[in-house]
Amino acid sequence: MKNYLLTPGPTPVPLEALEAMARPIIHHRTPQFQEILKEVEENLKYVFQTKNPVLILSSSGTGAMEGVVASLLSPGDKAIVVRGGKFGERWGELCAAYGIEFIPVDVEWGKALDPQAIKKILEKEGSKVKGVYVTLCETSTGVATDIEKIAEITKDYESVLVVDAISALGAVPLKTDEWGIDVVVSGSQKGLMIPPGLAFVSLSEKAWKLAEKSTLPKFYFNLKAYKKSVEKNDTPYTPAVNLVIGLREALKLIKEEGIENLINRHRKNSKAVREAVKALGLELFAPDAYSEAVTAVRVPEGVDGGKLVKTMRDKYGVAIAGGQAQLKGKIFRIATMGYITADDLKKGFETLETVLLELGYNFEKGVGIKTLEKNLV
Repeated sequence: MKNYLLTPGPTPVPLEALEAMARPIIHHRTPQFQEILKEVEENLKYVFQTKNPVLILSSSGTGAMEGVVASLLSPGDKAIVVRGGKFGERWGELCAAYGIEFIPVDVEWGKALDPQAIKKILEKEGSKVKGVYVTLCETSTGVATDIEKIAEITKDYESVLVVDAISALGAVPLKTDEWGIDVVVSGSQKGLMIPPGLAFVSLSEKAWKLAEKSTLPKFYFNLKAYKKSVEKNDTPYTPAVNLVIGLREALKLIKEEGIENLINRHRKNSKAVREAVKALGLELFAPDAYSEAVTAVRVPEGVDGGKLVKTMRDKYGVAIAGGQAQLKGKIFRIATMGYITADDLKKGFETLETVLLELGYNFEKGVGIKTLEKNLV
């Protein structure tokens, strides 16, 4: 039985990347690997839409998130943390781990942030706030945040804008330099279409000036060490060699498709999913602030949300994601990011319909898949 992966990370890996990663490993302190790094670096800049270096870390995305707390801030600094889901809360947890006082901006899960809330805090706190930590696509809720409007606010303050784009990069509009975003963090296992294990960070000149002043303790996630190495087409520590080699192939595919075409494909596929969900009589969890990367759907009354996810995965080989934290058993999530294709989504909805009927939810069989196909054309 073929397994279909419609989870918001890890996502499917294209054959070109799989084949490249299966080749014999090479040594990382060689001209051959340095050439690969150089190519990957340039193509990452293309996807990030920045002229600044993109640092490559061998870690999950959380490692890069930790790096942009430890490498930017100092004892006594304040930060603003937007908490609208599990991963927004992680910013606060990281700040707390390093003793950084943060001002939480709590947003109801499933709702969008009003950027004016950040402006009010910055007007009050002024230069005390050194970083504004936000999430572009909140993977746990399927909500997208208006980063462009937030950047319009932060550019007039000393604070740097730090964006978690781990599940957004390559799926959701993100114009790093054009919008004036200071720091963007991402990971390998979502829109970039390779397995987990690599994380990425881009920093503006404004952010690097703050990093030069940072006195928080750090070692592996000291971003200054990565900047020094990237200037030599090298890495400060042993990299995940074959993941980088696989990334080179995935980035080639992205560049061949073109970033705008890529974003439009995600937009079309996510719309098709939302329309198919509504055709089944199901309710979107974030109908007004949805992300093109992942769609969150309320589990219908009378259906066991955990059993829905488990049955699709274990009986039919189609993996979707359930809810996290207080949403456990209350929502399920279908990803449209990266190498998830139209055929994958069709199989996903065929299976979703089958299992919903098995669990006692009544609807006109086939209406979801028909609506999906209509919108995918």
